[in-house]
Amino acid sequence: MKRVMLIVAVVIAATAHPVAAQSGKPEAMSLDGKSLMMPAAIPNKQKLDADLAQAEKVLAANPKDAEAIIWVGRRLGYLWRYNDAIAMFTKGAELYPDNPKFYRHRGHRYLSIRQFAKAQADFEKATQLIKGQPDEIEPDGAPNAAGKPRSTLQFNIWYHLGLAYYLQGNFAKAYDAYVECMKVSNNDDSVAATSDWMWMTLMRLNRKADAAKVLERITPKMDILENGSYHRRLLMYKGLEKPEALLDTAKADDTTIATQGYGVANYYFVTGNPAKAREILRVVTSGGGWNAFGFIAAEADLHKMK
Repeated sequence: MKRVMLIVAVVIAATAHPVAAQSGKPEAMSLDGKSLMMPAAIPNKQKLDADLAQAEKVLAANPKDAEAIIWVGRRLGYLWRYNDAIAMFTKGAELYPDNPKFYRHRGHRYLSIRQFAKAQADFEKATQLIKGQPDEIEPDGAPNAAGKPRSTLQFNIWYHLGLAYYLQGNFAKAYDAYVECMKVSNNDDSVAATSDWMWMTLMRLNRKADAAKVLERITPKMDILENGSYHRRLLMYKGLEKPEALLDTAKADDTTIATQGYGVANYYFVTGNPAKAREILRVVTSGGGWNAFGFIAAEADLHKMK
């Protein structure tokens, strides 16, 4: 009974954020052929619209400025306009084919619309362009509460390349990408994000001893400003958090529901309970946050299980 109540609670939470009615052109198609629409309501939409208008104004005054193009593309993405964002980054890549930022950001949005092979190609191109180059802080479009950017250009390239491989089931290459990503994970938020996907990848490769080593540096008291869900997942892998605690998401947003839900589902899958994993994966993919990596990964896993 307790388990049933828990699953029901998660379903309620996961469906509490309505998706727009299926009218108009979808932004993407799910891996099982369903139309993925822009949400009926986007949090902070008025501010996001204003930010986009300002970015477009800057670009209009400097139509070939690389950073101006990037920011319009990023602002479009925050509004779930992924295809428009891809078109903007493509424009930038055509103007500046040796600028890795356009491939980094376009690849991210290819992941959003489930075009994993195209994302992989973009990130692989970006890794070639950053060879021998110094890393740089990547400014946040939505700063954290402390106002401290927590990721870098090279981190995001390797992190998302690993994800592109992972989503396609190429866990050996995903692991290699996360090894490179860890080299440029220079704060606890980055370490947590990289460690989480690395642990999951190693478990899929049945390298359990190596997966355990990834957890050695993970402690309850880390300087986490952004990646609280990944941190909690890692603590769960260590046995310091209970899986059902991560599913208590009644007040969480769609991204948290998807992120924590996928972590729990994957945990059950790699520790020998595929039936329970499948049940939670279905809960995750019943929510509204189809742009979250946890949702996309849940969708990919369910697709492979057919």
